[in-house]
Amino acid sequence: MRFRGRSFMAFVLAPLPPITDWLEELDKWACNSPGFFVGRPIILDLAAAELDAAGITDLISILAQRGIRVVGLEGTDPDALGPSLPPLLKGGRQTTGVESIAATGDADAKVVAMAPARSTTGAEPTSLLLETPVRSGQSVIFPGGDVTVLGSVASGAEVVAGGSIHVYGALRGRAMAGSMGNGKARIFCSRNEAELISIDGYYRTAEEMDAQLRSRPTQCWLEDRFLSIAPLD
Repeated sequence: MRFRGRSFMAFVLAPLPPITDWLEELDKWACNSPGFFVGRPIILDLAAAELDAAGITDLISILAQRGIRVVGLEGTDPDALGPSLPPLLKGGRQTTGVESIAATGDADAKVVAMAPARSTTGAEPTSLLLETPVRSGQSVIFPGGDVTVLGSVASGAEVVAGGSIHVYGALRGRAMAGSMGNGKARIFCSRNEAELISIDGYYRTAEEMDAQLRSRPTQCWLEDRFLSIAPLD
């Protein structure tokens, strides 16, 4: 018999009361970013939810109906968990890097996660440079720092960064900066046609953006929990 340890990246969802309102916000996010949670391991942080075992079970079932698979729990009393619930996880830390997964020539291929190789000194990379456009259906995730895209981000594509996001072409898909809790991250693009932008979990959809800020260079930043967008020209 052989046992080995292995680390994987997981996203954390932190429900806030009232849960019904939180689920409405989650549905709104999923509507603008379809398939974002599909196939991704999710940790449920229940520190603010104060749910008993029955409530946790119901919430996990509701999330499962939305294609969100919960693999572990945080922030709850171990005595409230039964054998049918996901395990309580401890000692987790924010991820600083992920393994490289190369993109293929298939236009429909999804890049689930990308990261440059470590330097010869073994230091974790703090930025990711993409010299080619991010095509529709692709998902680029780099929790270790900034992401720079020299081309465009197509509609239906997404870029998720732990730091800031710089798009030198048109941003037509979804850009999510500060994904690991960095409220100082920013989003810059040469042409704002984004479907959705987000910094540290606060987001705005295309419908919520000022029409005068569309199709022009913009920057986005978070200030007092409000996601601001301003022109760069």
